[in-house]
Amino acid sequence: MTLTQWLLNAGLLVFILASNLGTRPLTAARLAMPVVLSVFAAVVFLSNAPVVGNDVALDFVGAAAGVALGIVAGMLMRVRRGAGRRLVSTAGSAYAVLWFIVIGGRVAFAESANGWAKAAITDFSISNRITGSDAWTAAFVVMALTMVAARVLTTMVRCRVLASSAGSGTTSDSGTFIPSHASQDHNVAQELTARASFGRRP
Repeated sequence: MTLTQWLLNAGLLVFILASNLGTRPLTAARLAMPVVLSVFAAVVFLSNAPVVGNDVALDFVGAAAGVALGIVAGMLMRVRRGAGRRLVSTAGSAYAVLWFIVIGGRVAFAESANGWAKAAITDFSISNRITGSDAWTAAFVVMALTMVAARVLTTMVRCRVLASSAGSGTTSDSGTFIPSHASQDHNVAQELTARASFGRRP
């Protein structure tokens, strides 16, 4: 790996962890930023990607792996309502470990392809009609981009589900909103109060 590739991988890891670890508000800008960066990276790094032999098939394998890993990353991020009923996300050590494994694995593969595993990877590439290092690089870029996109989409779906469930509540006599999971208990309490009041009448 070149120094530029090392810096890109390290920068990606720092950006992902710094922008997601801990409890943070979920805003449209925060969800859109990774997608915008992914599109920019796709234009820069995939414009000259090889498309002969089984290079495209390798890209599809990378995309499938990225989608699966992105869904896992999205599920490791807790989505809930914070103060003022604002949507917030919370990511902890499991989220960080996943990204360390993914980016670290990509770096380890690149280093081994130029070292102890070079012969094995070369033989595999020849036998499966993969043109070379550029094809592998493109596949890993596709995996990274689809992982980011799938993570964002998973988070958006979870936000929509949470918003829908919270929005189907009722309103009390005092005008206070009661979420759907509490509305039934509230109605029961009102009925019991009414019965008790009726029982005290002369």
